[in-house]
Amino acid sequence: MTIDGLLDRAAAEFGDREYVVTDDASFTYHQIKAWSERLAGGLRDLGIGVGDHVAMVMANYPEFVALKYAIARVGATCVPINFLNRRDELGYVLRQSDAKALITMDEFRGLDYLTMLDELAPGWEQNGGGAAFPQLSDVVVFSTTGARCEGARTFEDLNAAEPWSGRSNPNPQSVSDILYTSGTTGSPKGAMLRHDQYLRASFGSAYARAFDDGWRITFSLPMYHVFGYAEGMLTVPFVGGAMIAQLQFDPAATLRAIERHHCDDVLLVPTMTRLVLDELASGNASYDLSSLRAVISSGQRSPAGMFESIFELMTPDEVTTGYGMTEVTATMTCTRPEDPRDLLYTQGMQRQVGPSGDASLGGILVEYRVVDPLTGAVLGPREIGELRAKGPCVTQGYYGKPEENAAAFDAEGWFGSGDLGSFDEHGYLTLAGRLKETYRVGGEQVMPTEIEDVLNRHPDVVQAHVVPVPDDRMGEVGAAWIVLRDGSATTTDELQRLCAENLARFKVPKYVLTIDVADLPTTPSGRARKFLLSERAIAHLGLSAT
Repeated sequence: MTIDGLLDRAAAEFGDREYVVTDDASFTYHQIKAWSERLAGGLRDLGIGVGDHVAMVMANYPEFVALKYAIARVGATCVPINFLNRRDELGYVLRQSDAKALITMDEFRGLDYLTMLDELAPGWEQNGGGAAFPQLSDVVVFSTTGARCEGARTFEDLNAAEPWSGRSNPNPQSVSDILYTSGTTGSPKGAMLRHDQYLRASFGSAYARAFDDGWRITFSLPMYHVFGYAEGMLTVPFVGGAMIAQLQFDPAATLRAIERHHCDDVLLVPTMTRLVLDELASGNASYDLSSLRAVISSGQRSPAGMFESIFELMTPDEVTTGYGMTEVTATMTCTRPEDPRDLLYTQGMQRQVGPSGDASLGGILVEYRVVDPLTGAVLGPREIGELRAKGPCVTQGYYGKPEENAAAFDAEGWFGSGDLGSFDEHGYLTLAGRLKETYRVGGEQVMPTEIEDVLNRHPDVVQAHVVPVPDDRMGEVGAAWIVLRDGSATTTDELQRLCAENLARFKVPKYVLTIDVADLPTTPSGRARKFLLSERAIAHLGLSAT
């Protein structure tokens, strides 16, 4: 199917059930389908058709859902943009993606997107992208404030169009989205993802996690990112369930959503999970979590004790975690609910997805192997190397990036993830870090995750991120950025001694620095953008970058 085909099928089967729910309103499958048809009519009136690229700067509003289906309905390709991007980052994606139309909020979380457009492409209200973005013919403004932007085309204009209920491009192998990667090590690249691989991955999630009829999921992960989109928005239509998407993460709001909307399931990354657990442990308020049946906490390494605390404080029936990335369409290895709890500290095994799997791969969607990153030799169980992936849910490549595509795939067509890890004898994956994040101290290779694991054991450490910085004597040394709990009296000297007591001397970070969580540069899935932390450490310490 195509993505709009999924909505049409769900509307036919579950039409009067709630699909999109907020604290202020709810929308049934019939209503979202009708809304997508009105917006599709508006897009067609703009001249948007098969193969055109439509960029979106949109938070987790119900309008995001209706618009995503509308873009699919007219056969266009969606370019969801990180709404935290600043002006130059927005300009880069608009230019590199060849977007023909942009649908953007006027402002959100203190960011003024219309001022960004004024600076990037003056006169955009009438002239689109002008000379700056010659492919960009139209900009549509979605007001989060209720104010009207004079002279600009608005979301209400799209919504007032004559509905169009057809389907322009029924080919499930066509590109549904150009999804820009998180960029932990450099500029983002637009991974091309097909309708078919999204729906196989989303069905596979519902299947592997055994969604019941009417399953209800809450999350604040942004739907412009593959986690919130593929594991949230696109899973529940298979079972006539509902998604309760929040505009931004707040631990108390997450818990209230579970209680108020009787959620079966919550999607979290470990940094969110830790704050939710802190809220429950604080006793600041009581929450009725009796409806909660499942928690998935995934996307990053989890500190010791986290999963035991989830069972104790959130009391779900089951907890799972896994591993995935944009280029492989979300989670492709996952623990199973029946696994022993100690396996939650792995990233699980290759996810069995039932009828959406590839029979030639034994019923999975992505096959992994571990290789020596220098020689390409395939490694055995428990040997650490680069994870490489192949299968129907692997991206066909990056949009407009021929050199990067040539570097991303080896001669046999295996995609290089850049992640380091190993599989044990039973097929369970353990990550060891990023290939580009390792560094050498006097010739000795250091994996930052080993140091981070030690630091995260300290009760006052909320997050720890170790990055390399240049050193005249050793070539490179480690700098650890630490987010401490509010009110903590722990010193950086104490944390350095903790490392010295538990690690070989060359692994002990030379510098330990503190940072507020609000200042931490992160990807949409909450991972630290370590190349930016390296740059920040170099500037903060007054080091030479060369």
